Amino acid sequence: MSRNRGRTGGSTPQDTATPAPVLQGAGIEGFSFVVPTEFVELPSKGLLYPEGHPLHDQETIEIKQLTAKEEDMLTSRTLLKKGVAIERVLESLITDKSIHPDHLLVGDRNAIIIATRVSGYGNEYTTGVTCPSCETKQEYTFDLNEAEIYDGSDVDTLDTRYNEDGTFTVALPRLQMDVVFRLLTGADEREMTSKLQKKDKRNSHEKLVTQQLRNLIVSVKGETSQEIIDYVIENMPSTDSQHLRMAYKLAAPNIDLTQHFECNECDFEQDMEVPLTADFFWPNRRVHGRRL
Repeated sequence: MSRNRGRTGGSTPQDTATPAPVLQGAGIEGFSFVVPTEFVELPSKGLLYPEGHPLHDQETIEIKQLTAKEEDMLTSRTLLKKGVAIERVLESLITDKSIHPDHLLVGDRNAIIIATRVSGYGNEYTTGVTCPSCETKQEYTFDLNEAEIYDGSDVDTLDTRYNEDGTFTVALPRLQMDVVFRLLTGADEREMTSKLQKKDKRNSHEKLVTQQLRNLIVSVKGETSQEIIDYVIENMPSTDSQHLRMAYKLAAPNIDLTQHFECNECDFEQDMEVPLTADFFWPNRRVHGRRL
């Protein structure tokens, strides 16, 4: 399947001859300096934001590079407990303050997060991995520059059409009805996580699929009533549920973090999703294989 990808390693450093006015230490009279910035390619290319949104038709977003201030945010117990540490970091890094992280599409947020990590700590990401075959726990190094951008164009393979308001329409094969769905934002993702965390662990797992569908479905057969949508979700054949979730996956521009893994012990090989652990933003906590 054609992935229509581009490497994320192509973030464009800002021209040093015309640096953006991102000043650090401006509160000290007579002393300030410019924090380096870079332009990050958006998987959506700005095409899926409505008119009036600051990223409408914008292919890139400018961010400043990670500083000690943002590192403090990433280790703040208060922010981590509230689940808003990443949001606060993104809010601090995005130079255009009219852009709120909550209103970014999930794939565009992911692109910024990856670019921030690469510019701050480099493209090599070493973390603990368990081999799916021999179950040996080992450290494995992934190259974040190998992450690829998927632009969402493969959605046509499921006969899904794009609507002018930024939503998508797909026909369910078993129920034979049209469902309109939207792409999720950072706010949607955080809300869904929060709702699931409030439930007990067993019930939370049972509700994962239905909660995902509730967040993305806009209407069913033209009906926008939440009661009707909930009824359809609860009684939707699994074939239709899987079809809808695949349509969403193909419609949503994102960063593909699938990379090749080869076990150091048994030589087992397979492609796997790069696990995003605590080591992602704190690579220096490991020295000679030991966590500091």
